[in-house]
Amino acid sequence: MPIPGLLRIIDIAVSATALVFLSPLIIILLIAGYFDTGSPIFSQVRVGRLQEPFKLLKFRSMKLDTASVATHLADGSAITRLGKFLRASKLDELPQLVNVLKGDMSLVGPRPCLFNQTELIAARQKHGVFNALPGITGLAQVNGVDMSEPERLAELDALMLKDLSLASYFKFSIMTAFGSGSGDRIRP
Repeated sequence: MPIPGLLRIIDIAVSATALVFLSPLIIILLIAGYFDTGSPIFSQVRVGRLQEPFKLLKFRSMKLDTASVATHLADGSAITRLGKFLRASKLDELPQLVNVLKGDMSLVGPRPCLFNQTELIAARQKHGVFNALPGITGLAQVNGVDMSEPERLAELDALMLKDLSLASYFKFSIMTAFGSGSGDRIRP
């Protein structure tokens, strides 16, 4: 595994650079989101490193009154028209670059869960997954495994963290940027 400080430096450099270069797109999505729901940024408390809470940022893809549950438990009718596009293109994740810059997250790591996902939390505790920063993407995400499979997800998270290298860090980032993985499933 590479030196954690080196990964942090890469996280800062990549997230800052991406935020600068993508700022015109981010502004357009903020404006579109304002017209879609009136509140383009979604903020939700998630489980971070060492199970510390942090506020995850995303572009809002669901209606304002949607219940705060894991995505795979959310009602598909809650997704807005813009939200469908944001989720399909993974652009809803762009604000998480701010989380990466702040140090709440890494580009690569286990996807942060909600505190009410007790089965996933228990599985991740068992596998030591909470010793790492959560991430925007990782091994499970590029292989289409989401939070609807808590034990399998925790196992893949642990495997990824055990074998994480600079090469796999960039591989998962690039695969995600070019469309690998399907994100968390939502029932129709």
